[in-house]
Amino acid sequence: MRITQNLEQNQFLTALNNLESNIAQTQNDVSTGLSFTTPAQNPQAAGTVDDLNQILSQSQQYTANANSAQTSLNTENDALTQVQNQLQSLYSLTLEANSGTQSSQDLSSIAAQASQIQNTLLTLANTQDGNGQYIFAGYATQTQPFNQTATGVSYSGDSGQRQVQIAAGQTIAAGDSGDTVFNSPTGNGTYTVTANANNTGSGLIGATTVTNAAAYTGGAYTISFTAANAYSINTVPPTTGTYTPGQALAFQGLQISLSGQPATGDSFQVAPSTSQSLFTTVQNLVSTLQAGIPSQGGQTQLSNSLAGDINNLTQALDQSSTLQAKVGARLNTITTQLSVATSQQTQLQTSISSLQSLDYASAVTTLDSENTQLSAAMQAFTLTQGLSLFKYIS
Repeated sequence: MRITQNLEQNQFLTALNNLESNIAQTQNDVSTGLSFTTPAQNPQAAGTVDDLNQILSQSQQYTANANSAQTSLNTENDALTQVQNQLQSLYSLTLEANSGTQSSQDLSSIAAQASQIQNTLLTLANTQDGNGQYIFAGYATQTQPFNQTATGVSYSGDSGQRQVQIAAGQTIAAGDSGDTVFNSPTGNGTYTVTANANNTGSGLIGATTVTNAAAYTGGAYTISFTAANAYSINTVPPTTGTYTPGQALAFQGLQISLSGQPATGDSFQVAPSTSQSLFTTVQNLVSTLQAGIPSQGGQTQLSNSLAGDINNLTQALDQSSTLQAKVGARLNTITTQLSVATSQQTQLQTSISSLQSLDYASAVTTLDSENTQLSAAMQAFTLTQGLSLFKYIS
């Protein structure tokens, strides 16, 4: 094969270009801190890194979801704490009103305080998060859920509960609708007992319990006093008995304590509990207090009405307390998952780094070697270009 001067020059130039290309790549590696920047440089490692990055990105999205849910639940938790504080104040005011020592004027003053608490509860029910979304509106987060109307407080939200995915196969409720938070059972949660408004005796409703849930069919009953010391209940067959003040009347798996002395013809109604808005409960209390001591039944009728209000407030307190416990459990779950996610992401980032990060010491050594080779090649090329057969002939 004939080796011409042009061929030698081309071979030198190709070698120089390769060296310069290698140096440029090594310099790029050093500047980026990566051992490869394109899949072609290391196909197997690049594929693994791509898979790990996808897992990392998904985990980071779950973390963002969890942080968002955590913020929402913390806002709800704070609101529920304030709701309970307001309900505790109402409960104390109701006990004060039911002490038997309050005049109608005193009751009116307590009613004014209860009305202020009612307004505060309405504000809490319309709590918004940092993004201006209503936390108790269900899915309708842009709609104010509770509004005061001429007939009471209406709910404009829905019963939806937003679910947020915080891990693969794991979702969590990021809030509770107003339907859930601000509605609770009446009475003792199973049934209610009320005194007939036309009672003239001093019979007072006491503790109400369920002794046998299977025996109570959810029916409505009337306890009628056929005499001061005798009663009849319209069960099938009728339940009758002799009344002694302070005794508990038992029937259909229920037990109702009465004190005082009912008059002949007095009656008490027993009905299944229903779900009632907290705002209805508070408004009923305010109305009772504003009405003062009834002309029919006097203090006894007032005490029986307030006893019913106390039971309803107790249910509302239990409802908010139960919900807050659930919110706390969700927050604990999120905290645990965030810890797991942080550990997972750290491991993923370590694995990605081990595959893609540059060994600076080795890279610098390689760069020095490549620069040395380039310099030597340049010198050799220069010397070679100086050689010519005509020099020797002359």
